[in-house]
Amino acid sequence: MAWIETIPYGESQGRLRRLYDRVKGPGDNVDNIMMAHSLRPHSMEGHMAIYKYVLHHSNNTVPKWFLETIGVWVSGLNNCAYCVEHHFAGLARLLDDDERAHEIRVALSDQNIDAGPFDASHKAALHYAKQLTLAPDQTTQQHIADLRASGWSDGEILEINQVTAYFCYANRTVLGLGCTTEGDILGLSPNNSDDANDWSHT
Repeated sequence: MAWIETIPYGESQGRLRRLYDRVKGPGDNVDNIMMAHSLRPHSMEGHMAIYKYVLHHSNNTVPKWFLETIGVWVSGLNNCAYCVEHHFAGLARLLDDDERAHEIRVALSDQNIDAGPFDASHKAALHYAKQLTLAPDQTTQQHIADLRASGWSDGEILEINQVTAYFCYANRTVLGLGCTTEGDILGLSPNNSDDANDWSHT
């Protein structure tokens, strides 16, 4: 599951058990990316808070399926299969359209977003996310101007920026600690966007 020691749910206690109880899914399942934090529960708490607020908050106005698409795109660019598999499963569930989900997956996997089922604003956001992921120091004000010109508000640009930045963090957590999907239930997420404190995975 990871290259470092982790504490399984059944052996957890105290603060760690309380955090596991907040993030667990069916059958007391805790995703390996969260379990990788088990020796330092405070970092799990920080990770989960930013994940919930960036991707699953009721004040977001970018559609959640597209925020998940950005996550799959960034994770693919970083060669993080763990996050691709988890978040594509979540994306497909949100879309509830197998054909469209397949078209999105092919376009992202081929790194050919212009061939995907995306409108001009989506393509602009994905181009920006690629820039920020692969060459962040070369991002310029023009990239933001291009996002505005495609129809995104400044608040939505912030959402796109934060989801891109979060997935770069999550990808490096997974890749740097050797997390695998073994034992995970793919596609679960803290979908209760109306309650920022509800981290339960369904």
